[in-house]
Amino acid sequence: MPASTNEAVRVAVLADSDTRWKWGALTARRITTATAEPTGFVLRGRATPTPRQLAETGVSTTTPREVTGADFLRAVRDAEERGEGYDVLVLALVGGTVRAVLQGLADLALERRPVIVTGYVGVVYEKLTDGLLLRHGADVVLANSRHDAERFRAVYEGVGAGSESVVEAALPFLGGAPHTPEAGRDTLVFAAQPSVPATRAERTYVLRRLIDHARLHPGREVLLKLRSKPGEHTTHLEEFPFQKLVRDLDPPANFRLVYGHMGEVLDRTDLLVTVSSTAALEALHRRIPTAILTDVGVREALGNHHFVGSGLLASFEALDKGLVPIPDETWLARQGVASDGSYDAARDRVTELLALPALPPITPYYTAETAPGYLPGILARHRLDVTAQEPRESGLRRIVRDAARGAYRHGVQRVAPVIRRLGEL
Repeated sequence: MPASTNEAVRVAVLADSDTRWKWGALTARRITTATAEPTGFVLRGRATPTPRQLAETGVSTTTPREVTGADFLRAVRDAEERGEGYDVLVLALVGGTVRAVLQGLADLALERRPVIVTGYVGVVYEKLTDGLLLRHGADVVLANSRHDAERFRAVYEGVGAGSESVVEAALPFLGGAPHTPEAGRDTLVFAAQPSVPATRAERTYVLRRLIDHARLHPGREVLLKLRSKPGEHTTHLEEFPFQKLVRDLDPPANFRLVYGHMGEVLDRTDLLVTVSSTAALEALHRRIPTAILTDVGVREALGNHHFVGSGLLASFEALDKGLVPIPDETWLARQGVASDGSYDAARDRVTELLALPALPPITPYYTAETAPGYLPGILARHRLDVTAQEPRESGLRRIVRDAARGAYRHGVQRVAPVIRRLGEL
C-alpha cells in the first residue's frame, strides 16, 4: 500500500562519500514529510568516509552503516519482507553507481518499490550528458537551479528520453545567517579542493600566492580550509595535499590550516576565495564576498568556467590590491544562489508518487538495446548480486578486511600516482 500523509514515511539514503552523505541526508529531510532520521548507508570503496568526516558534516547524530552495493539491496529487500519497506530512497552517488543500483532495484521485483530520488551535490561542470543519462530511470532527478533544470531537460529530450523526472530545487546546504562584518575582524578563507587544480606545480603556486597574500596583509587572518586530513579520502583523489606542500614553505603567523564544518567556517569569513568549490555557492547565498580564482586559467577542467558572467572572477594580483568582487544578480538568480531554498516542487512530486496505487517500472535510458557496448561494463564493475551467499564475518575477518581496504586505498592514493609520475620521466 502507498504511504499516505498520515503514515510515517520511511526514507533511506545511500551515499559514496562524506559530501554526498551530507547532500543526501539533507535532501531526504527536505523532500519528504518524514519525521524520523533517514536510515543511512555509505558504500564501501575508495572514498568511504571516516567517522570523523561523517560527524563533521553535521547532518546526523546517527552514523550511517557501511555496506557494499549488494548489502544495500539486501537491506531494501529484507525491510520489505518485514513489512517495513522504505518509501523513498535517496541515491547520493556517482552516475554509474546510480545506474547499477537502479538495475539492482528493478531486479529485486519488490511488491511495491520505493520512490527513487537522485541528483548532484553541487556545480555540474563536467560529464553533463553521461552523468544525466546514467541517472535516468530515477523517479526524481533534482536540479539545483533553473539553469540546471533547463540543461537537464534539454539532454533528456534531446535523446528521446522522458524529462518529467527533472525537478528544480536548491542545494540543500544553502543557508546560515547573512554576512555581517565585525569591527576588527578581517578573515580571508581559501576553500581548497582535492583535485582542483590537479598538478603539483599549480597547487604549489596557489599555496605560495595565498601565503604571500598573508604576508602582504599582516592584519588579515588567512585560513586555508581543507576537506580532509592526511590518510582520509574524499570524492576525488588528492595526489598533492596542501598539508604536505605547506611543509616546504614558511607561512606567517596570520596563515593557518583549518578543518571543520564549512558553515561554521563561513560564520567568520569576510572574503571567500576558491577555484570552483561549491563553498562559493554557500558563501554567495549568505552574501559573503566571494572571489573565483583565475590564476591557473579559466578552464573546463577546473570548473571555474561555470562562473563566467558571475562578476566574481579575480586573480591574486587583484585581491592583493584589495579587490572585492561584486556578483551579478541575474547570474545569481539563474544559479539558484539567491533563491529561498524552496523544496516545494520536489516535495509535491514525491508526495504525488507516494500516493499512486503502484509505481511504474524502472525504465532507464541506458539498456541492453540502447547501450550494449557500455552498460554491461558499468553493471559488471558494481557486482550487485543479492542472491550470492552472504558470508558470516568473524572479528578476525573484519580486521583483515579493514587492513586490506586500507592497503588498497594507500595503493590508489599514494603508490599509483608515484608510478604514473615515474612513467612520465
